[in-house]
Amino acid sequence: MKKIEINIQDYPFGTKKPEMIKTLTGKRLDEITLDSVRSGEITENDIRISPETLLLQAEVAEKSKRKFLGKSFRRAAELCNMPDEKIMEIYNLLRPFRCTKQELNRIADELEQSYNAVLNAELVREACAAYEERGFLKK
Repeated sequence: MKKIEINIQDYPFGTKKPEMIKTLTGKRLDEITLDSVRSGEITENDIRISPETLLLQAEVAEKSKRKFLGKSFRRAAELCNMPDEKIMEIYNLLRPFRCTKQELNRIADELEQSYNAVLNAELVREACAAYEERGFLKK
């Protein structure tokens, strides 16, 4: 995903620059009110975070010298458009002794090829190497 340039003085964006924040479905913060939720105008998908918002958070973290937090936000941004069921499936398969090396590599390939989740694929490959080193792979 592309890097978004921000002014760190605009943080927190929700109070200082709310026009910068949109939900996954493109709703603005000012559109999400208790009345709009009660009337059914706002659905569950309307309050999900967008990749763009997570990338803004990544920029703030990185400019604040929190490189690893920034990378976590970037990985989260990659997952925004992935089905929840797929994320939970992968989460469960990443537990020790659940997958073979080949299965973990297939998961990484799927993340990269099907979802363009390059950073997440890299993380799965790192987990695979660590599991192999520690004997945590499924026999």
